[in-house]
Amino acid sequence: MFSRRIFEVEFAAALEEELRRRDMSVRELADRAEIPVATLYKLTGGRADPRLSTVKKIVGVLEPREQSFIAVIAARFLLDDLDNREIPVGDRRYRIRGYSAESLDECIIAAARADKEGALGIICAPILATIVEKIVDCPVAIIKPQQQTLMEAIETIGKRIE
Repeated sequence: MFSRRIFEVEFAAALEEELRRRDMSVRELADRAEIPVATLYKLTGGRADPRLSTVKKIVGVLEPREQSFIAVIAARFLLDDLDNREIPVGDRRYRIRGYSAESLDECIIAAARADKEGALGIICAPILATIVEKIVDCPVAIIKPQQQTLMEAIETIGKRIE
């Protein structure tokens, strides 16, 4: 991911590496980011340090983020009614994108994928939240089971063990 790579190596090297990986020319990036091509040549040549506004434009092109979506990591049956709905929160609306997972490994992979795809926040099970918070750059909230759901589960188990 380019935005993380620029903190590991020189900006010019990270940009050149990302352009090569995407098979994108400096001119194409300049056009898409609405940055003068001369500025990008100076940056890729290491002859100038980028301004924050320039970095934002470059990252916006190289790592486009879908605006206003919240990721929910859960079993498929919980996501069926939520996936792709828009939910109002205050004066904004957020699209819900479900990430189906049936194991701890799948949950962690789903969280990393949601973060990479631009989730503004991630909702997941309590047991997973502490792990997810360590690997993503967005807020994490937990799905808290309601008392009624817990009582229904206890009843189900009670019937199965009779």
